[in-house]
Amino acid sequence: MTQIHIDASLDKKLYFASDFHLGTPSLEKSRERELKILRWLEEIKKDAAAIFLLGDIFDFWYEYKKVIPKGFARFQGKIAELTDSGIPVIVFSGNHDMWMNNYLSEELGAIVYHEPASLFYGKHKLLIGHGDGLGPGDNKYKLLKKLFKNRVARWMFSRLHPNFSLALGQAWSKNSRINSTDFEGESHKENEFIFQYCESVEAKEHYDYYIFGHRHLQLDLKVGNTSRYVNLGEWVNQSGYASFHNGELKFLNFEA
Repeated sequence: MTQIHIDASLDKKLYFASDFHLGTPSLEKSRERELKILRWLEEIKKDAAAIFLLGDIFDFWYEYKKVIPKGFARFQGKIAELTDSGIPVIVFSGNHDMWMNNYLSEELGAIVYHEPASLFYGKHKLLIGHGDGLGPGDNKYKLLKKLFKNRVARWMFSRLHPNFSLALGQAWSKNSRINSTDFEGESHKENEFIFQYCESVEAKEHYDYYIFGHRHLQLDLKVGNTSRYVNLGEWVNQSGYASFHNGELKFLNFEA
């Protein structure tokens, strides 16, 4: 598993957020949310050791070799500003933006991962990622994900004109549960695939925290005797994020 090491000697904070879903449900609503995210990034940059964006940053994202989806220029400029100033921005792809290639890294200076990674910060060890496809069950999505990531399927999709393929992808993404008024129900441990995944990992290797997105619910569940599984929620209906400092993780809501 990939390891990420962040220098803890500067006594700064780690910040985590997920599921911005920029692009939905409308241009106007997405722009409002984009500006809110910019205000959040501006506020946290003063004491950020690193910023982690854990997937579904875009409601749909597909990179051709020379073409990316239109929009989100303000957000992209802010990421470039942060990385240019020396603040690491680590992005994990989600199920809505799994087709990230090298644009965010080459143009914006972000670091992009496509699978969960171990994060080391001082004496503390965290497992972080988006969370889609983890744990038992959800077999229909797992098969769909294999298709979406298949090289031949991606090559064929890339042969389509961007005007058509991006419109098709955006229309598909509009069916996401993020756009429903009752997109998530009550959480129960026994039904949480990501929680069950955390339990299986903890049985083999200890982590202090497991931090994921994808579920669109703010969750804080005990794993084993000393670990916690934290889900960050989303920014379409909420604005939750987490900070980590001196071994303590805090749930926060921006401009609640």
